[in-house]
Amino acid sequence: MTPVARPDLAAPLPTLPGQRCLLRALMPADAPAITRHADDPAVAHNLFEGFPQPYTLALAEAWCGWQHRLPFNGHVWAVDVAGEAVGCISVRPDAGWLACNAEVGYWIGRVLWRRGIASEALALVTAWAWAELPAVQRVYAPIFARNAGSQGVARRAGFVLEGQLPRSRIKGGEVIDTVLWARYRPGSTPATPSTPSAVSGVSGVSGVSGVSGVSGDSAA
Repeated sequence: MTPVARPDLAAPLPTLPGQRCLLRALMPADAPAITRHADDPAVAHNLFEGFPQPYTLALAEAWCGWQHRLPFNGHVWAVDVAGEAVGCISVRPDAGWLACNAEVGYWIGRVLWRRGIASEALALVTAWAWAELPAVQRVYAPIFARNAGSQGVARRAGFVLEGQLPRSRIKGGEVIDTVLWARYRPGSTPATPSTPSAVSGVSGVSGVSGVSGVSGDSAA
């Protein structure tokens, strides 16, 4: 019998140290902690529709084992606080004529909200993208408009509000609005409208089990 080839997996990522958190590679041993923090309706409320609830240990084991390294999921880190994986953050470059863009998504467990952890993690990943993804000129985060906490995370990480996407996502059977926040490569001079406008034509869907295309952290 011909053995089944493993999928092409992304290369291991560097550790990114911060003052409040450490971004590092996910490991199989992180599965119980990821389950504990992800299996929470308050966390899933502002994440994309495919984020599992309940979030079982089996799902976490697959995600932490190899699934997070599938190219579709981009570059994924564990958000580590005091030696425990309390969430995930990712950056995923777009392809083709949109290859100058990269999408970020993030979440952390509810007990760590409003401590500045997510905004620091987002700033660390964005700085990494400027250094390691030379084609990327814009890093963007689609966020549910109702999610004031995650918008605060983006703002504190230096992102600016680009525009609104009314009636652009379905969550729990409800059609809801999304907003786009973004940062631009240092040294570039993008036009900045005085009033955010409705925008379209940018996809915001990402990984299936651990990080979403709609940033859903309520941390500050």
